[in-house]
Amino acid sequence: NNQLYEEMKGYLKETDNSCPYPWGPFTWYNRTVEGLSYHIHCRKRNGEETEEVVLDENKVAEGQKYCDVGSISVSPTSFDLVAYSVDNKGYETYTVFIKRLSTNEILDTIEETDGTICWDNAEQHIYYIKQDKSHRPFQLYVHKLGSPASEDTCLLTENDERFFLHVKKTRSGRFLAVDLTSKETTEIHLIDFESQDKTLYCVQPRLQGRLYSIDHHKNHFFFVTNSPQEKNFKVMKAPITNPSFENWQEISNFKYEANRKINFCTCFSNHVVIYGREEGLTQVWVSKVDENSNFTEIHRISYDEPVYTVSLSVNKEFDTKLVRLAYASLTTPSTTFDYNINDRTKVILKIQEVPGYDKDEYESKRFYAPASDGTKIPISVVYHKNLFHQNSEPKPTLLYGYGSYGFSIDPSFDYKRLPLLNRGMLFVIAHIRGGGEMGRYWYEDEGKYLTKKNTFTDFIAVAEHLIAEKLTAPHLLAIEGRSAGGLLMGAVLNMRPDLFQIALAGVPFVDVITTMCDPSIPLTVVEWEEWGNPNEEKFFDYMFSYSPINNVKAQNYPNILITAGLNDPRVAYWEPAKWVAHLREKKTDKNKLLLKVDMSSGHFSASDRYKYLRERSFEYGVLLDCLNLKCPPKHKSSL
Repeated sequence: NNQLYEEMKGYLKETDNSCPYPWGPFTWYNRTVEGLSYHIHCRKRNGEETEEVVLDENKVAEGQKYCDVGSISVSPTSFDLVAYSVDNKGYETYTVFIKRLSTNEILDTIEETDGTICWDNAEQHIYYIKQDKSHRPFQLYVHKLGSPASEDTCLLTENDERFFLHVKKTRSGRFLAVDLTSKETTEIHLIDFESQDKTLYCVQPRLQGRLYSIDHHKNHFFFVTNSPQEKNFKVMKAPITNPSFENWQEISNFKYEANRKINFCTCFSNHVVIYGREEGLTQVWVSKVDENSNFTEIHRISYDEPVYTVSLSVNKEFDTKLVRLAYASLTTPSTTFDYNINDRTKVILKIQEVPGYDKDEYESKRFYAPASDGTKIPISVVYHKNLFHQNSEPKPTLLYGYGSYGFSIDPSFDYKRLPLLNRGMLFVIAHIRGGGEMGRYWYEDEGKYLTKKNTFTDFIAVAEHLIAEKLTAPHLLAIEGRSAGGLLMGAVLNMRPDLFQIALAGVPFVDVITTMCDPSIPLTVVEWEEWGNPNEEKFFDYMFSYSPINNVKAQNYPNILITAGLNDPRVAYWEPAKWVAHLREKKTDKNKLLLKVDMSSGHFSASDRYKYLRERSFEYGVLLDCLNLKCPPKHKSSL
């Protein structure tokens, strides 16, 4: 494990700066320092070289075993106040601190929040969210700067336990948007900071099955929304004076297309950016907009590689011709670039430096595996070219999957997997149903509720395809999934344990029936719109048929490493512990069955970047041991 740790750390540029971005009179960035575990957030006044530290997370973390800074929000006018939220347990409950940067004085403290922070434009108030007893964000509060938190006012309470409450400002800064959303339904309330009373009003009351998001451009709102016939979402607009649904109009030159999924639309002063998916990959569309908020030049940004992932980077400036994007692939480290809306050019600003890494020595591909019902399941694979092509024998392989909540596992770069590739392993992502890779239907119609088993059979089909193509073999095949991906691990291990040599199950959601039947367990009721309400017999029976703990049987299982976090509010540590007990009681083999509980973290493992590398090197060490790959790496770049 120590060798793996040193290999991983060797690929990490320990002292580094993020790509600086402009906002107001400053340039902002964060940096890391060799030996320090956390980020240091900084700024420089435009035209000057003197650095000012906005927040040093290392100082915030002093004396703590765990430290997650959830949000950092600088006041938008004077830029002299910073509000930040801190979780020291991993339980995802945060304390908010408000600090004056010019004096370094802590002005106010607010406890027991979900970590979200929004300033008003006058810098007199911040908005934040409280959680209920089941850890659900459900109340919007406003805090007046300088007053005790006990005097804060609750502006809105969401009593429906299926709904979460979120808050953010529109990019224009004019509106505060309060988003009440379940897995299937949305209702948004706004505060207009330019109004006299600044009271909340509802944009469009909730209608079961209708999801929508909002942003503001001049005299209009833009909406991204769905309908029963348009599951992949479309862009619409309405006047800010009449924003209810009957006034929404579809954008005439960007109409709904069934093979294109729209995630959100974000507005700048003279253009909009639309983010979504097409052809199984993330995509960005941009368009100039006129005074009446009409799209004038809509186009999709193109890239050189056939398989990649792209997302919006930090875009704090509203009046600009540039859009900042982050790009990566399985072989290309994270790359930040500005895209010019006017001349459609890209300027690369920063490429993540990975010491000792040569992109040309690695190769990635995408192909498809036939599912049991004939559906083509996309597969992304990356490997070291020389080690892959030196013979045609099956290769040791790590197959990763998730497949829930419509969440996509996109092909991005991770230096921590290089020690595996340098030992001749393949790293493979199965883009199975239940995820969102191929659009909303991939999840909503074919991977949740009473079609959830497609997620598991798709993963098995990918494994079988890799074996049939002689890319790997069962004694060389490792699998991994986390959280709902841990549910995937539990299900496929019960169904086809013969296909795999070692499984890594991180914070696995495996006691589906017990959890879904107990509304007192944090976040359970919210999940009924994902897995089904167990009070209905059809859902109970279906969940019971795949719930990993309820389907452990007397058979041989492969080696299994299960990890958990003591303070995890999403998957309580007793779930994986209970699963281990069931496996120990019933399994008929003598393979490894290991349970590792982090006693100071939650769902997302260690917050300390060096401790996180230690945790990852331990997991990969177990994997390599079970695949009998204990030898030093075959390729010099990892030494």
